[in-house]
Amino acid sequence: MKIVADMSLYPLKDGPIPTIIEFIKELQEQEGIEIVTNQLGTQLRGEFEAVTCAINHCMRRAMMAPNTVVLVVKYLNINVEIDRAPSLTPPT
Repeated sequence: MKIVADMSLYPLKDGPIPTIIEFIKELQEQEGIEIVTNQLGTQLRGEFEAVTCAINHCMRRAMMAPNTVVLVVKYLNINVEIDRAPSLTPPT
């Protein structure tokens, strides 16, 4: 089953930018997923196991660091494109 995950990482101390960049670079190294990052968050697309394993792997590493982080993830159980904005008008 293909899924999409939309997520945002919020480090709570020790400078957020390096932690976020490290987390995204680690995600980009994971196999079997498509990843798109923008100013508001990161989207992953792929098979259920590949997406959830990539998130769990990277989150474990982020939580082992000395800083405190919060990860917000929304999962969609549909296979939608993540490289462009969705259409807001219904098909005719």
